[in-house]
Amino acid sequence: MMRPFKALLGFAATLSLIGLACSQVMAEDLPGSGKTIRFVQSESTGGNYVLTKIAIEASKRLGYETKLSTVNTTLFFPAAAQGDLDLSMDVTLPQLQPSFDKVKENTEVVGSGFIQGAGYNGYMIDKKTADAYGITSLEQLKDPKIAGLFGKNGKANLISCDPGWGCGDVVDYQLDKFGLKNTVNPVRGKYEALMFENVARLKRGEPVFFYAWAPSWMTNTMVPGKDVVWLPTPFDALPGSVSAAASALTPGVAGCAGGADPCRMAMAAWNWYAIGNKKFVAANPAIKSLVEQMGFSQATWSYWEKTISQDGSSERNIRKLADDWMSENKATLDAWVAQAKTAK
Repeated sequence: MMRPFKALLGFAATLSLIGLACSQVMAEDLPGSGKTIRFVQSESTGGNYVLTKIAIEASKRLGYETKLSTVNTTLFFPAAAQGDLDLSMDVTLPQLQPSFDKVKENTEVVGSGFIQGAGYNGYMIDKKTADAYGITSLEQLKDPKIAGLFGKNGKANLISCDPGWGCGDVVDYQLDKFGLKNTVNPVRGKYEALMFENVARLKRGEPVFFYAWAPSWMTNTMVPGKDVVWLPTPFDALPGSVSAAASALTPGVAGCAGGADPCRMAMAAWNWYAIGNKKFVAANPAIKSLVEQMGFSQATWSYWEKTISQDGSSERNIRKLADDWMSENKATLDAWVAQAKTAK
């Protein structure tokens, strides 16, 4: 009477072992099985944090274990070159090109940038004032009458960057080279607080003049071509600490004053790039393939930036933005992972 039961138990045990073996084979077939990626994110909080969360989740689907550290970008470069860290998803180029050039023998750029259409840096004023006074170039602020519209006593107040930010050095250098030091006063302080004040001024119908970049929460809140315009610069001019590998003349910039196309921005178009240790990238073709496929629209990036600005950069909020994107773009994420699995 017990033999059929024992036979059934034996059959079930066999099935269980087969299932376990199959699952182990499947796990071993994943390119990241038994490997750990040491991811890095910079200290600059924004859409780049959401991007990193998405990359980590995709890496886990490829079988990788992951570790994430927050490290100043200037410290990341030598650490990656030495093999102490593997991959950063949020290095801005060309802004940090000089730092990358110092370690490019042992590190490499992966992919072509994560913002589709790239990003811009430049000078903006409100469209209302631009239209009323025919302002179509930054150079026009040499005129005290024009400059005085954005300040007093014939001198404009330009919201620049946080003290210590490289963009503030670019602004100071360009004001000198463009002959604007006598009519434009750069205001360097806590950028985000100054920009909140700027938004309030714009809503009151008052003139605004500021340095900004897109995509960002600023250009999501103050829309180029509708609320504000980019002011073309008269010529390319960058301090020696900033790479000038490409022209600042940028085609297709929405909201360039006077409808200029191309529009000469403060610097060449920029993007967020992945940079990894060369040996790590060579040993992990699946990650290389994944990163090369990843890209996000300017609208998506601006939405992330605006939401983080409004709701904060807590782990919970960043995670929600990443989860929402992955849920709404499941087919895209699945396709990235599927293609990465086949990389050799």
